[in-house]
Amino acid sequence: MLDAPAVWPAHVRPVFHHACLVAWTTGGQPVGTLVASEATTIASGGGLADRYAAALYAHADDLSALDAVVAEMESLGQLINQSADFRRLLASPLIDVNQAQKAALAVLEQQGFSKPVRDFVGVIAANRRLRALPQIVRAFADLVADRRGIITAHVVSAQPLNDLQRQQLRARLIEAGYGNVNIQEAVEPELLGGMTVRIGARLYDTSLKSRLQRLQYAMKGAA
Repeated sequence: MLDAPAVWPAHVRPVFHHACLVAWTTGGQPVGTLVASEATTIASGGGLADRYAAALYAHADDLSALDAVVAEMESLGQLINQSADFRRLLASPLIDVNQAQKAALAVLEQQGFSKPVRDFVGVIAANRRLRALPQIVRAFADLVADRRGIITAHVVSAQPLNDLQRQQLRARLIEAGYGNVNIQEAVEPELLGGMTVRIGARLYDTSLKSRLQRLQYAMKGAA
């Protein structure tokens, strides 16, 4: 992975503000700011995950490290999908914020993530937003796809997809007219089985959870 300069030097304290602003201070005094451009903010929607994603995109672009950061954020999404232990770490409200930050950064360092991405996750952890990391990763992928003119298919499954399932899914998307598509995967065990696929405003739901809900509604209607 890219051995790029740190997004935020180790001796400064980064803070994310709600106006899509990243500021860092030394000894309580502001020494610099990073503001995502208005166009980036608008294109990414404006939610919390979008603001974090927009700030990372703008800064990686400024560092001329965008391609490397994009690749690593894709790898981070895969790590979240494939590791149930890591997902539990992100979602747990019981772990102290400092312990959660140290644990998350230790995992990323062990997996070979570069300092810019580790520092970015460290900021998210310090701001008690680790639970939102999966959404931030997806928002970043959406922003990248939008900038590059690529359609994004958000696929949520009860279990991580295997290679054969990915191939079959991509083939079905191509048949449906989505040739230049970026597949973003997420795992939600509560779906029980099957998957949902969202492309823009269109949602294709084949999850077992949805099927059971429809069956339940049908039984109520017949009672």
